[in-house]
Amino acid sequence: EGMEYFDARRKPHNIGKVIVALLFIALCIFVLKQSPGFGGNSVFSRHEPGVTHVLVTGGAGYIGSHASLRLLKDNYRVTIVDNLSRGNKGAVKVLQELFPEPGRLQFIYADLGDQKSVNKIFSENAFDAVMHFAAVAYVGESTMEPLRYYHNITSNTLLILEAMASHGVKTLIYSSTCATYGEPEKMPIIETTPQLPINPYGKAKKMAEDIILDFSKRTDMAVMILRYFNVIGSDPEGRLGEAPRPELREHGRISGACFDAALGVISGLKVKGIDYPTADGTCIRDYIDVTDLVDAHVKALNKAEPSRVGIYNVGTGRGRSVKEFVDACKQATGVDIKIEYLSRRPGDYAEVFSDPTKINSELNWTAQHTPI
Repeated sequence: EGMEYFDARRKPHNIGKVIVALLFIALCIFVLKQSPGFGGNSVFSRHEPGVTHVLVTGGAGYIGSHASLRLLKDNYRVTIVDNLSRGNKGAVKVLQELFPEPGRLQFIYADLGDQKSVNKIFSENAFDAVMHFAAVAYVGESTMEPLRYYHNITSNTLLILEAMASHGVKTLIYSSTCATYGEPEKMPIIETTPQLPINPYGKAKKMAEDIILDFSKRTDMAVMILRYFNVIGSDPEGRLGEAPRPELREHGRISGACFDAALGVISGLKVKGIDYPTADGTCIRDYIDVTDLVDAHVKALNKAEPSRVGIYNVGTGRGRSVKEFVDACKQATGVDIKIEYLSRRPGDYAEVFSDPTKINSELNWTAQHTPI
């Protein structure tokens, strides 16, 4: 009996505690809902007149970070999605420090191969356009790890398209490559040059292009496909650059390798292939500055029209040999870089350069940074 009496006395006291706790939880939820980062109430989750919200996939990477910088400078709202497998958290930090104002930039750490994550991102954010940069992008590596390339490029692009379709995002700017052309018989390369890629990187990008084109025929999507040539350079103010992981440097671009050699990060430069049918025996490429490339993206975004697909080569229209590039690097750095000549890299081609006439006339774009 004593026990029952004791319990009965405590019940009202417990109910009071529960009520206080419930009130406290309700207050917390209310405060959270008012805070800018909370799902439904975030500025990123609603369309705003006069503000274009761009999803930049791979925005922590080399080209994606430069594109994000330019978009932010031009007052776009930017969401970067990157799994940092190739991108750099440092680049995101730089952008966050440059644009700290709420509603300007958000970074989401996620893998675009994960359909659940992709759907969650699209349902929680009101995107107006997608710039799809995220991709593994080394020709040599693609011949060694083809499945990785088909997964990361072709399959992930398919997931992005499905998410765009189910969430009504109508504009896509797609990063493609001159590798989709393979080794054409005629130079320069125009947009109607037959696409016969010769390595898994080029093939995976070509497949992704085909999927985009087939899908766009059934929708009123605005699509721009930009086929880049060899991207070099960095932000003129030195805030961003290209910083591949040490283990990826062997696959890396000639520009990065030249400067690594000049800085003593690597002992010298390995030039792969000196028996190509070119004037000096080394490969000829069309080197396009990243600042120019990003300008082409912004122009493409501004000119994108519903139910229309634009396909453009983005290059300077002039080919330079690897040897010319190395000589220019020696001259610019003042370092007599040690060069080791090796056999050809698998999946490589002798000569590739663009004819940028179409992008010049239709998007009013011309490369400005052309002297090597």
